[in-house]
Amino acid sequence: MTGNFGLDWATLAVSLHNTILMLWLGLTVLLNAERRRWGIGFTGGALILGSIFFFSHTAILGLGLNLASDGLDFWWHIGWIPVILLPFGWYGVTLWYNGFWDRPTSDLQTRQRLWFYLATSLTVALIAFLLFANPLPSIAEISNLRLTSAFTLAGIPILIPLYVIDIMLCVVLSLDALRRPAPSPRMMGNVARQRARPWFITTAIVLLIVGLLVTWVIIWVTSNAERGIAIDNQMIFTVGIFDLVIASLIAASIFCVGQAIALYQVFTGKVLPRRGLLRHWYNAVILAIGYGIVTGWSIAAQLRPTYTILLTTGLFTIFYALLGWRTYVERDRFVRDLRPFIASQGLYDQLLTATPSEVDVATPFRALCRDLLNARSAFLSALGPLAPLVPPLAYPENTTPSIPIDLKKFDSPQTMCVQIDATHWAVPLWSERGLIGVLTLEEKIGGEMYAQEEIEIARASGERLIDTCASAELARRMIALQRQRLVETQLLDRQARRVLHDEVLPQLHTAMLTLGDANPQAIELLTATHRQLSDLLRNMPVVAPEITRLGLIGALQKTVDEEWKAAFDSVTWQIDPEAKLQAQALPPLTAETLFYATREAIRNAAQHARAEKSDRALDLRIEITRGLCIVVEDDGIGVQENPLAQKDGHGLALHSTMLAVVGGTLSFEPRVNGGTRVTISILPG
Repeated sequence: MTGNFGLDWATLAVSLHNTILMLWLGLTVLLNAERRRWGIGFTGGALILGSIFFFSHTAILGLGLNLASDGLDFWWHIGWIPVILLPFGWYGVTLWYNGFWDRPTSDLQTRQRLWFYLATSLTVALIAFLLFANPLPSIAEISNLRLTSAFTLAGIPILIPLYVIDIMLCVVLSLDALRRPAPSPRMMGNVARQRARPWFITTAIVLLIVGLLVTWVIIWVTSNAERGIAIDNQMIFTVGIFDLVIASLIAASIFCVGQAIALYQVFTGKVLPRRGLLRHWYNAVILAIGYGIVTGWSIAAQLRPTYTILLTTGLFTIFYALLGWRTYVERDRFVRDLRPFIASQGLYDQLLTATPSEVDVATPFRALCRDLLNARSAFLSALGPLAPLVPPLAYPENTTPSIPIDLKKFDSPQTMCVQIDATHWAVPLWSERGLIGVLTLEEKIGGEMYAQEEIEIARASGERLIDTCASAELARRMIALQRQRLVETQLLDRQARRVLHDEVLPQLHTAMLTLGDANPQAIELLTATHRQLSDLLRNMPVVAPEITRLGLIGALQKTVDEEWKAAFDSVTWQIDPEAKLQAQALPPLTAETLFYATREAIRNAAQHARAEKSDRALDLRIEITRGLCIVVEDDGIGVQENPLAQKDGHGLALHSTMLAVVGGTLSFEPRVNGGTRVTISILPG
């Protein structure tokens, strides 16, 4: 140590700080890696190697150069191994992260291949020279500024200029790799590189300054040794100042690397950063600063080891208590943010009202986007069978989906998100039936990347919102339909009672009075009664056709021939033989649901395709393909309003609901040449 208490305290504190953070970062990279690749091991090993250097640096500072011993000599020689390897380690990490080995034909590899071989050869030569030639002067020689026993060139140990060349070469080459990287094959890798690049470039510049300072200190010390100047307190103080400045600059570079790792998961291979990792990184920084200050003070003050142990024990206890307190604060905040999603929405009470209203999913969606994700904009759209039941949700409310999404990218539930462009991400939403929706997110208001926890919460919340809205809408439509059927049944029952009481019974009574005379009028009265009863039965709810006997396709053909043949000039059937076999294997409920939905589409075409022009030609085409996809097309005038937007429980909107129950879909679209196309399909299985 220098003998100056403040300087020794600061230098020890910074050295301990660097030891802790580099060890924490190295272990974090190794333990949190998504895949165990050699680059991950190389990066983690380089960080741990840096921790070993500062471990030896702290040991040398604690022992002091005034006390030449075998232990001090050991740490002096051990510390030079990471000193030589670390510049090349930084260069290798930047090459690996920027895609040097990903594509053999990349511009980065073409530009730096020979330089990489040169830096590798120089580093290997320095390590071999250090291990086998023992080129370093001993601590005793350094304390007396006698460097004669080392391999020297013009009075300077030959290891020193070679090391200076090595560190400058590695740092300059790493700057070039950071400035012009190769394309990243990893999803969102280019985004992470772009956002982490300022931190890495700052690190490289700081390391370049460190290399220049180390070079200047070495030249200054060796020039004093050549002139035979003895070491005095002023020289020791000057070297101590430079040591503190260099260690502080390295601490700044460690912080930059840690920020890049914690904010953007640059070395772990994960797609998205984790908010928890950033929180733990800041905790590690606080611990390193506190431990460095307390332990550095105890070593500089030369306290007894017992007091040092007591101080560190109290420090760790306080830190652990604060960590627990922050954990509970984060938990309470997390629960508060999730409360809009886990609170009851009163679905049961809403469904029991006289006019069931739609479930409010806009409020939790707004809380998700504004309070939890802090997104500039978001758009939630349902897909598949649930699309007719769930209206699109937007935040803010006037947001429209202006970016097309390729659904083929969502090939697996393991796909957490897909980047659409520089500022938009698409989050797939899944259920047991497959892909049910997509949540499109614009970047955060502050421009930060979304954390992995945030995307996981957004994904789970979006799936729950779609499921809740679809279930509530399905129940609402079913209840509305059931209430309508109850009213119709009551009206029909009253109508039947009135007809039987006021018309049928009097006529039967009159017939009985006149029957005895065998008057032909009796026969006419009985005939009229029979006709009224027939009309009454005809007005009763239509029973299901004989789908079991004729099959789905046969029942459709019979219905078209009997009910709507006169409504069209021509009816064209295109039926795939395999589709016919699949239709015969359908469960009765599914077949009946498909029948009614198709019949409703044909009925709409018959009633609305001509509109006011009764003499207009009208053709109908019905296509049934494999996979049970039924297409009903007409060449009429078309319609202006999508019938699926109806929410009164009638028409195609009702049948789309019924199809969703059995796993089917119904879509409506206008034809380019006029008319409409209704596509009805059933999911396999």
